[in-house]
Amino acid sequence: MKFISYISGFMIPFLLFYVVGYGLLSKRDIYSDFLEGAKEGLKTVKGLVPVLVGLMTAVGVLRASGFLDFLGEILGKATSAAGIPPQIVPLGIVRMFSSSAATGLLLDIFKEFGTDSPVGLMAGLMLSSTESVFYCMSVYFGSVGIQKTRYTLAGALVATLAGMAASVWIVTCVM
Repeated sequence: MKFISYISGFMIPFLLFYVVGYGLLSKRDIYSDFLEGAKEGLKTVKGLVPVLVGLMTAVGVLRASGFLDFLGEILGKATSAAGIPPQIVPLGIVRMFSSSAATGLLLDIFKEFGTDSPVGLMAGLMLSSTESVFYCMSVYFGSVGIQKTRYTLAGALVATLAGMAASVWIVTCVM
C-alpha cells in the first residue's frame, strides 16, 4: 500500500513532464496549444453555468422551503411498508439532482440517527451507490450539445433505483 501511495505522488508531475516533453519533441508551440485549450474550456463553462445555477437554485429552494420534508413524509408512508425509512426518501430524491445537497442531508441524518444506525447505514450506502443523474446529464450532454438523450434517462433512473433498493436490502439483511 505504501508503494502505491509513493508512486501516486509522482503520477501528476510525470504526466505533466510527459506532455511538455512530447510537445517539445514534436516541435509544437506548447503555450499556444495550452491557451487554445483554455479558450475552448471557458466556452464550455460559459454554456454550462446557467444550467448548473438553475439546478443548484432549484435544490436550494426545495430544501429551504420544507417541500423535501413534506414529500418525504408523504412518500415515507408508502415506502415504510417496503422497509424504507421515511427519513431517507428526501435523500434519494435530492441525490438525483445534486451530490453536495445530498451530502448535506446525509450529514443531517448522521447527526440525528448516528452513523451506525440502520437509517445512517442505509443513507450512506444510498449516497455511495447512486449518481446525480440530472446533474450529470445536464453537464455531459449540455457540454457537447446533445438534445436527444434516447434511453439515457430511463437507464440512469433504473440504475439509481437499483442502487437505492440494494442499499436498503443490504442493511436490512446485515442488521
